[in-house]
Amino acid sequence: MSAVNLGLPRLRVEPATSEPRPDNPALIDTFGRVATDLRVSLTDRCNLRCTYCMPADGLPWLPGKDVLTDEELLRLLRIAVERLGITDIRLTGGEPMLRPGLEDLIGQIAALRPRPRLSMTTNGIGLAKRAARIAAAGLDRINVSLDTVDRETFRTISRRDRLSHVLDGLAAARAAGLDPVKINAVLLRGVNEHEAASLLRFSLDHGYHLRFIEQMPLDAQHGWNRRDMVTASEILDLLRAEFDLTPSPGERGGAPAERWLVDGGPGDVGVIASVTRPFCAACERTRLTADGAVRSCLFSNAETDLRGLLRAGHDDEAVADAWRMTMWGKLAGHEINEAGFAQPLRPMSAIGG
Repeated sequence: MSAVNLGLPRLRVEPATSEPRPDNPALIDTFGRVATDLRVSLTDRCNLRCTYCMPADGLPWLPGKDVLTDEELLRLLRIAVERLGITDIRLTGGEPMLRPGLEDLIGQIAALRPRPRLSMTTNGIGLAKRAARIAAAGLDRINVSLDTVDRETFRTISRRDRLSHVLDGLAAARAAGLDPVKINAVLLRGVNEHEAASLLRFSLDHGYHLRFIEQMPLDAQHGWNRRDMVTASEILDLLRAEFDLTPSPGERGGAPAERWLVDGGPGDVGVIASVTRPFCAACERTRLTADGAVRSCLFSNAETDLRGLLRAGHDDEAVADAWRMTMWGKLAGHEINEAGFAQPLRPMSAIGG
């Protein structure tokens, strides 16, 4: 397998501002945003090999000793909830269901006080057998990544023949009460963009909530090309060819998706236009990688090593302060549309969605 530079910096970064941080325990930044939503990568490993994410042969995974232990992870989540004002925790990967002891981990996270809203993003492999246990452990909601409902196209994109397992997992999640069950779909030019309407029809027929996501420059191969990306405007045009779309009422807030009622409702569809219609000004997210680095932005090229602080014996407040300073230095936006944009060294699978 050819070497892939994952870029795993173990840095304590200085904030990108000289402005003194006020005495505020929350994860504030200089633009008035407050991070209350934590995305937690449980592992960088995955059992699919989606073309827009990683090479066919996979990636050199993190050594086990580098991944946060359950004890370390729970300590960081307790600090986030009790000291930093985190109200929402989303478990991601890689593929989070590859984390050993996931159900026990979910139960311990759900026991934190004040109890955070707890969700997970998964590719759905194995979900059919575990959805009921995961829900019973305390998971509130689930997002399943699904880019096609055609078996051959699924095999082309994911390099695995597992579509039936994902469909069974979706049905099991709904039966287990993990509502709303959301589907995340990425359209690839020349591969599956013609399926936009059929994906929406499938979701409406089964009671799932579909969200299209513009392809982002987060692949391990660094092969992303703006010209190959199916834009939000194109996605909406594809949908409008078969459906009547009207803007969904209500405030969007910090939600990444613009939502549209389909044929007058109640069903809807969302489009997450991270590239062409960035929503950075309302971002509420902070991210923790599987090896314990906190990132202020999905596209950041700097991060703070919290694992190192834990293993060096620092107390909870020192860890919390490091996290606060990381978020204080958050930039105004991801700068994808700026001439000097540099794709993050870590790919999506090593950051967490």
